[in-house]
Amino acid sequence: MLIDDITIRVKSGKGGDGLVAFNKNFMALGPTGGSGGSGGNVYCEGIMDLSALNHLRHKKVFEAENGKNGRKQLNDGTAGEDLIIQVPIGTVIHNLTAKNDQEIVKLGERLLIAKGGRGGKGNFQFRGPTNTSPKEFQYGKPGEEFNIRLELKLIADVGLIGLPSAGKSSLLNELTNAKSKVANYAFTTLEPNLGTYYNLILADIPGIIQGSSLGKGLGFKFLRHIERTKILFHLISVESESPAQDYLTIRNELGAYNTLLLQKEEYVFLTKSDLCDMLQIQEKVSQLKKVNITAKALSIHDFEAMEQVKKILNQIQERK
Repeated sequence: MLIDDITIRVKSGKGGDGLVAFNKNFMALGPTGGSGGSGGNVYCEGIMDLSALNHLRHKKVFEAENGKNGRKQLNDGTAGEDLIIQVPIGTVIHNLTAKNDQEIVKLGERLLIAKGGRGGKGNFQFRGPTNTSPKEFQYGKPGEEFNIRLELKLIADVGLIGLPSAGKSSLLNELTNAKSKVANYAFTTLEPNLGTYYNLILADIPGIIQGSSLGKGLGFKFLRHIERTKILFHLISVESESPAQDYLTIRNELGAYNTLLLQKEEYVFLTKSDLCDMLQIQEKVSQLKKVNITAKALSIHDFEAMEQVKKILNQIQERK
């Protein structure tokens, strides 16, 4: 099961304490206490794996390492190790404590979530002409501690949408190295899948049905993943008895969820065209034309049809 919304607590490391120490040298008393190391920071880092939030569900508090205390002979404590929390690209980081939001939008992008505490000064740092044997030192500063909500909203160049079993996963697998589950029954795909076509990110959005915007079926859980998808490939199975109605069903659900989704650039494909003869395909295309929709017949087994899809993707890539 895909986890795309989770709340956790993060704690950066405490700074190490400074040390009071002295060294007798030629009958003179000198300070040699080292300073404490800084506490580790907490970062979120963007990766391609959509299931990256799943590993966070069994743990509620994530802590970076504390800085080490200062040591004798002017040896400062080492800094605490940073904590890197890997999240999928498109994750919005809501800081519920500080009331601010950040967002991971690029692969490898790293955002600071909680800064580690500063290490305290050892007594060597307090030496001076009139204070040759200082006994002052500082405790390390505490780290930051926040409750954060991680919410995944896909960022993709092209989103594949349509009713269940419209051929979305098959097309994604054919165009990319994705391995989406494929079968001839509804809701085979229960979570979004990503694939890359050269520099384009393609997303297979699980099947939307009538009433999705009201929570029916997989509900609006996955409708939100379409919000930041730039271009839509709308797939309709040639097996449908009413392709025009199928098209309108999806459009109505998108509009009911967010009218801005209806303004996205869209390409419509009549999929699985290898299952019908040419006359049947023309009849389906004619039905779509009656609602002012131009659809291209498509089969992943048809070389020329797939080349046309790739041509469209190449054009999208050139515009990127």
